[in-house]
Amino acid sequence: MIRIVIADDHTIVREGLKQLLGAAGDIEVAGEARDGHEVLKRVRELEFDVLLLDMSMPGKSGIELIKLVRAERPKLRVLVLSMHEEHQYAVRAIRAGASGYLTKESASVQLVAAIRKVAGGGAFISAGVAEQLALGAMPDAHGPLHGALSDREFQVFRMLAEGKSISDIAERLSLSVKTVSTHKANILHKMNMATSADLIRYAIAHRLVESSDE
Repeated sequence: MIRIVIADDHTIVREGLKQLLGAAGDIEVAGEARDGHEVLKRVRELEFDVLLLDMSMPGKSGIELIKLVRAERPKLRVLVLSMHEEHQYAVRAIRAGASGYLTKESASVQLVAAIRKVAGGGAFISAGVAEQLALGAMPDAHGPLHGALSDREFQVFRMLAEGKSISDIAERLSLSVKTVSTHKANILHKMNMATSADLIRYAIAHRLVESSDE
């Protein structure tokens, strides 16, 4: 049996995933987690093979949480389940230590196969993500502007693009306002932009955040 822990802050999503996996026959849900704190608690207390991890949860989440989990249990397989289709999210997750990346939209069709693949020691990523990882390894490759950002800068960039204020971001990430302001300045410089409005337009154009018109 493949033992997994499902980490998602929405009860209805966790229940849906359990129903989806119930018919697999070789997958057992060993536990659940609603936030980053519970994820780390399950990692420390339970024996299981795959962590099915939502990228956006309260508290520590995303790339930061993947790195913390890998630090606790380097051999644990992490399969990211995300609402974001843009390759940059997947590339950053894989580089942080995830073994696979699956969008929630395709989960109903691919989830069982993805869990089996990563549990068996393989990687589950799309062809587009594999291409981005390969390009990133090439010294003269030119990726998207946001590809030049560090993981923390990318996190702040997304929150700025969602319309959050510097003080809101500082509180959410447990950083000082000064540190967030420095991140913002670095982001604008690296992306050759002048204002937050420029960042928002770029993020919508590249499907990094959802447009308010949708």
